[in-house]
Amino acid sequence: MCGIIGVMDRGRKEMDGTQIRRALAQMNERGSGEGAGYAVYGCYPEYRDCYALHVFFDNIHENKQAVDDLLGQWGRIVHEGQIPTYDQPNLRKIHAPWRYFFKPEKSLMSWSPSPEDDIVTHVVMRINTDHRGALVISSGKNMGVFKASGWPEEVADFYRIQDYRGYLWLGHNRYPTNTPGWWGGAHPFNLLGWSVVHNGEITSYGTNQRYIQSYGYHCTMFTDTEVVAYLIDLLVRKHRLPEELAVRALAPPFWDEIDVMGERERKLNTALRLTYGPALMNGPFAIVVANPSMMMGFTDRIKLRPLVAGECGDRLYISSEEAAIRRMEPSVERIWMPRAGEPVIGRVNG
Repeated sequence: MCGIIGVMDRGRKEMDGTQIRRALAQMNERGSGEGAGYAVYGCYPEYRDCYALHVFFDNIHENKQAVDDLLGQWGRIVHEGQIPTYDQPNLRKIHAPWRYFFKPEKSLMSWSPSPEDDIVTHVVMRINTDHRGALVISSGKNMGVFKASGWPEEVADFYRIQDYRGYLWLGHNRYPTNTPGWWGGAHPFNLLGWSVVHNGEITSYGTNQRYIQSYGYHCTMFTDTEVVAYLIDLLVRKHRLPEELAVRALAPPFWDEIDVMGERERKLNTALRLTYGPALMNGPFAIVVANPSMMMGFTDRIKLRPLVAGECGDRLYISSEEAAIRRMEPSVERIWMPRAGEPVIGRVNG
């Protein structure tokens, strides 16, 4: 189940949230009304140099001061305020969405090759692990995640995503299976610039979770998709693997396929499997990942969950269903179905 969709304009031409709301609602039969969400890139140009931290507070008066104090230890809050929301008849407001625009003090981790990113990662893990009543759901620059428990249209109207504009959007309509539906468990999942939407099940979650915990990541949101965002951050940002090789580490060819490859490919894929064995993801899944400069979709090694891609001009679409793409762009010029384990990658021009 679950409906996923992403759209990216390679020329950075902005879109509001109207079309992706419509496209995600096209896949309502893939959801259960217990979780939906959107990620948008380019929505905070006035604070483009700050990390936009979106936080769910159970109670602002009781839980916020501890988060303020932690942020003050690691940098400076440039601006903050409630995320505007609009009551919906069938959506119960359980948490208070808040946003901080935060500038980390990079001298506090001067030994790190990416001190600001590592400070924000540390702060996110600290808040989500140690601060009851607070949950960071988004922490990238010039982007934001907006999610809740409800149907896609309800969540979109709750945040009025049509008021936000960006050049890259992700959307997700959730059908919870092994975990309950709740605000934090809705997709997208995010860390720094990485956002992930996922359809399926990661049956290797226990192994994957233990692996990333050894690198300082902590899973706190009770769903297997969280581990995907952290694995991508580890392999691409920290280990500096190209995205194509990161996908091969997460969804590698089978050994019998590797055995018949040419020498160079055989050595490369063997090395990836031996090095990143604990990162290998088993189970049926289709995933769309984005960061400020690219969008990528891929499936498990057998393609037990659907994934369709489309192009129209500068725009790349990746979705669970062709119908959702055509709902966004009736004149789509090209539609294709990627093979199992084969990534579809689009990059922003320049």
